[in-house]
Amino acid sequence: MRFERVLVVGAGQMGAGIAQVAAVSGRHVLLHDAAPGAVEKGLAAMRKSLDRLAAKGAPDEPEEVLARVEAVDDLAPADLMVEAVVEDAAVKEDVFRRADETLPAEAVLASNTSSIPIATLAAATSRSERVIGMHFFNPVPVMALVEVVRTPATSDETVAAVVELARELGKTPAEANDFPGFVSNRILMPFVNEAAYALADGVAEAEAIDTIAKLGFNHPMGPLALADLIGLDTCVSIMEVLRDGLGDAKYEPCPLLREHVAAGRLGRKSGAGFYDYS
Repeated sequence: MRFERVLVVGAGQMGAGIAQVAAVSGRHVLLHDAAPGAVEKGLAAMRKSLDRLAAKGAPDEPEEVLARVEAVDDLAPADLMVEAVVEDAAVKEDVFRRADETLPAEAVLASNTSSIPIATLAAATSRSERVIGMHFFNPVPVMALVEVVRTPATSDETVAAVVELARELGKTPAEANDFPGFVSNRILMPFVNEAAYALADGVAEAEAIDTIAKLGFNHPMGPLALADLIGLDTCVSIMEVLRDGLGDAKYEPCPLLREHVAAGRLGRKSGAGFYDYS
């Protein structure tokens, strides 16, 4: 099972990054986003990223990589779809439903979801054995991990092909079973949430909390800065999936997180979150 033609649905930060690494690997990439202007913004972000990496010595010629990315107005036939739209189960299920109708029967449908169970997406298709999670990390061109998430119905052939693809993209695949939040966010989100509570309770200021985490745990980035990078709205959505899916109130988002989201302080993408980026 080879994936030479890859459809990426969603041209935001994650989708553009996934399209970039797929194109760098020599594959033909179809990039689609229903939001007006989103694909153009995604391509601009890819160019900026490729130029930055080239300046650091990466061998990939930005123009050659971008020439392998084709903007498409809707879903189109491919060997593999990687869905990277908003973290909303209903939106993702609609993408999978339409992809099942559009892509060849032998194509694999993958989701970059960070928390929504893959089985709920597979249920929207007639090919559950070819549905899988392919969870990349931000920023995609730099981060090495891909969390490969299988459901009980996902075939061994599909898992093996996606694991091999991750390696061909220069990533390190790690396999997980299909539970809300998988491994990564089941561990990360309580960490972020407790950091938000520590800030809300006045235990320390944001910079001190992040400094303690960075130097004390040898993390490259503190939990509050990381939440800003992920997007506070995304963090809240993931925590709600964990809370509801696992039936455990310990995943309830900190009120301060909800306050920031309600005020439009979503993190880096909005210019302010726990920190000011203006």
